[in-house]
Amino acid sequence: MAVPVAFFAVFFAYPVVAIVGRGLKADGVWQFGRFGEVLTRPDILDVLWFTLWQALASTALTLLIALPGAYVFARFDFPGKQLLRAIVTVPFVLPTVVVGTAFLALLGRGGFLDELWGVRLDTTVWAILLAHVFFNYAVVVRTVGGLWSQLDPRQEEAARVLGAGRFAAWRRVTLPALAPAVAAAALIVFLFTFTSFGVVQILGGSRVLHAGGGDLTARPRSCSPCPRPPC
Repeated sequence: MAVPVAFFAVFFAYPVVAIVGRGLKADGVWQFGRFGEVLTRPDILDVLWFTLWQALASTALTLLIALPGAYVFARFDFPGKQLLRAIVTVPFVLPTVVVGTAFLALLGRGGFLDELWGVRLDTTVWAILLAHVFFNYAVVVRTVGGLWSQLDPRQEEAARVLGAGRFAAWRRVTLPALAPAVAAAALIVFLFTFTSFGVVQILGGSRVLHAGGGDLTARPRSCSPCPRPPC
C-alpha cells in the first residue's frame, strides 16, 4: 500500500498542489481572490460552457447510438462476434491525432462527404460530436453489454406474457436492471469528452478561445454553440 500512495503523492498530488500554489501565491502572500477573477472572466465562462454542453451532447449521442449495439452483442450469437467486438474496441485505443486527422480527411475539404454531396462538417460541432461517438462507442458497448448479457431474458418474457408490450417490458424490467451500467458508462464518456482537447482542436479549426496565455480548450469559432445562460 505504501508504494502506490507514495507514487500518487509524488507524481500527482505534489505537482497539482505546486501548480495551484504558484497560481495563488504572489510575493509570499496568498491571493485566493484570483479564483473569482478567473471564473468570472467572459472568455473563461464561454470555454467552460462550450466544454460542458458539448460533453453532455456527446454523452447523450453516444448512448443513443451505442445501446443498440450493446443489445446485439448481449443477446445474439453470430459468426465473428468476438472479432467484431475487438474491432469495436480499436477506436478507443487509437491516438487522438490519428482519429482527428482521419475525421478531418473524411468530413473536411475534399473529403468523402464533400466529394459526394458538397457537405463539409469540419470546423463544426457535428464533427466533434461524431468523433467523440467514434471514440467512446466501445465504452458503452462493453460496459452495458457485459451486464446485459448476464440478465435473465425470461424476466422480460414473463412481463410480456402478463400483457406488457415489448417496449413496456423493456422499460419496466430490463432498463432498471441496466441503470447502474448505463450510468457508469455515461459518467465515463462524459469524463472523456469533457477533458477532450486534441479532437476539439483538430476538428474545430485553428482558431480557438484563448484564456490566460494558454488554450484551456478549443472551441470552433465557426460553430453555432448553444448560447450561454446569463450569470
